[in-house]
Formats: sequence, C-alpha cells, structure tokens
Amino acid sequence: MKYLLTLWTVISVVSLAFVGGGLTHAEEKSNVKVLFIGKAPDHAFGTHMYMHTQTMLAKCLQLTEGVETVVSEGWPDDPATLKDVRTIVLYSSPGAEFLLDGPGSAPLHQLMRKGVGLVTIHWASAVREKNLDRLGERWMDYLGGSWVSNYGLSTDTAMLKQLVADHPVCRGWEEYKLFDEYYLKPVIKAGTPLLQVTTKGEEVTVGWTYERDDNGRAYATTLGHFYKNFQVEAFRRTIVNAILWSAYVEVPPEGAPVNLTESELQLPAKP
Repeated sequence: MKYLLTLWTVISVVSLAFVGGGLTHAEEKSNVKVLFIGKAPDHAFGTHMYMHTQTMLAKCLQLTEGVETVVSEGWPDDPATLKDVRTIVLYSSPGAEFLLDGPGSAPLHQLMRKGVGLVTIHWASAVREKNLDRLGERWMDYLGGSWVSNYGLSTDTAMLKQLVADHPVCRGWEEYKLFDEYYLKPVIKAGTPLLQVTTKGEEVTVGWTYERDDNGRAYATTLGHFYKNFQVEAFRRTIVNAILWSAYVEVPPEGAPVNLTESELQLPAKP
C-alpha cells in the first residue's frame, strides 16, 4: 500500500505540472511552438503588411533555440496545426471579429482555457465599436483590454516610454522616438499598461500585458501600422520578447535575438 501511495503521489505531481501555462523541466526540453496568423493586406502598401510581417517575425523567433514556428493565412484549416501550440500571434483586422466570428472561435476558446498565450499587433488588438457589447467581454477576457475601433487615431512622432522598465518585454532596448499611427483611448480592463506615448496632449497606452486566471499570458500592442517600424531592431525586439514571455520562455537579459539580414527585412516588390 505504501508503494501504491508513493506511486500515486508521483503521478499526481507530474500530472499537475502539465496543467496551466507554466513550463515544466520536461517541457523545456521540447520545442515551444508559436503559431503566427495573418491575412491579406487591407491598407496601402507598406502598412498592415500582415503576412509578410508575420513571416519575418517567425524568422526572428527561430533565432531562439527550442522555438518552432508556424505561419498561417487565416485560422488553420488543419486542426493538427494547433497541437502543442504555446502562443498565438495575431496581426490582422480587428482581432475580436477575426477570431471570435471566424472558424477559430471554438478551438480558440479551448486553447485559451488551457493557458495558451495570445499576442496581438496593431489593429488585431481591437474590437469594432458596433460589436463591443456582443464580443467585448469575451475578447477582453482573453486579452485584458482592447482598442475599440474607432475611438480615435493620431499619426505622430512620440517617445515610446516603458512604464515597467524591468518587465521581460522591455529587455534589450531603451526608450526611443517612434513615428506610428497611435490608437487613442484604449480600454484596459484587467491588463497592466506597459508602453505609453504622449500624442495630441494625451498619455496613451500602446502596449499592455495580462496574466489570465487560466495561467495564460497575453500581450497586446496597438503599434505596428507602418512596416518600416518592424525594420527597427528595438521595435522587433519588443514584440519578440513579448511572444517569448507569453510562451513562458525566459527572455535573455539583453533581449531576444532579432538580427535578421537586410534582405530578410525588406518588403517584397510593390504589386
């Protein structure tokens, strides 16, 4: 009986270790899978370059040992693609509608409840105002907040400020001036503001983190309108740091490696 109790204790501890978002020692030995989802462009060339940007960011992630990446245009058709995913990175039109009104709605909910991470970039960090009552609560439950499209925009040059300088997302880069399209008046319900700019006389949160009760981690940024910003090392590093953090991968003190070649960072020829 003593042997059986001991065996049951071991099995229970091992089983519990695999519940929730935290990585166990055993899991650290296997690849961490990150799923990048984008869509066809919907803005002028050089802005909202969803698929090109996701492919480029996936290359950055591959510079971190033990990270596996998959890039999908739209929600993956093959359910097997979702197997062992640790984090989903979305760069698209408003994420609430893109995910919650799309074919990925049910599987996304299952993944979120299992503690899978979620990272949203620019417009993907949004819900349309007309759908706020219908989708907002569920969307913010996953993300900790949202920008409501369209609560106001400001295209401006502003200092990108770190509100929590010792957070892993802020490793390896210092505050700098950034020209971008800033989304005004984001609604932060449960997230923690991390990045901020001042534009049109307003202090505006442009990046926040959220640690869900299911142990999943989320990072949302409203930055990323212009592709040229992704060619800035500090800008790329912030997002890659966030993806690693959301997947429970330790971010190096100097920040994640993002040193792609010039050709890898270039846009394709304008169609």
